[in-house]
Amino acid sequence: MFSVRLSKRECTDTDKIELFLSGAQTGFLGLSDGRLPYVVPLNFVKVGDSFYFHGAGEGRKLDMIRSNNEGCFTISEAYGTITDPVPAHTDTAYMSVMAFGRIEEVADLDEATGAMQAMLDKYVPGYYGEPLAKAHLDKYRSSMDSATAVFKLVARQITAKENEPVPGRMHEGRGQA
Repeated sequence: MFSVRLSKRECTDTDKIELFLSGAQTGFLGLSDGRLPYVVPLNFVKVGDSFYFHGAGEGRKLDMIRSNNEGCFTISEAYGTITDPVPAHTDTAYMSVMAFGRIEEVADLDEATGAMQAMLDKYVPGYYGEPLAKAHLDKYRSSMDSATAVFKLVARQITAKENEPVPGRMHEGRGQA
């Protein structure tokens, strides 16, 4: 499918990629309906080869997925700027992962509840004393009276890039003294 053009930045260490994904907070789901691109930020969790996320059971995202269920999910974290006496050699430290695949609505209540529990475990570990009940997910309605839908992007390909921070040469960004 696709390859990382700047091969020296490619990360193939699956343990490092999984560790990065387990801590990353926001992913960006890229969709296209054949006319316009649409990218939406989402909370997510990766389980196996799938990236799970949730949203309203109606709306633009769902319409676009139904129109074209191929998607790209991108997760990126910036670690600061790597300084250099030569301005053209100034660089950015980062890690990013891109997953390409098919998006499916998760119809099985057990799988959907498991995915939502995995998200709770990722974002608020230990906060709830009891596991998420299937009935909660099945009956929950948002303030706009919409049911929660759980989706997964089943990854056919995952690529990762990184540029590690360089100790002693890092500038933390705008506004830093």
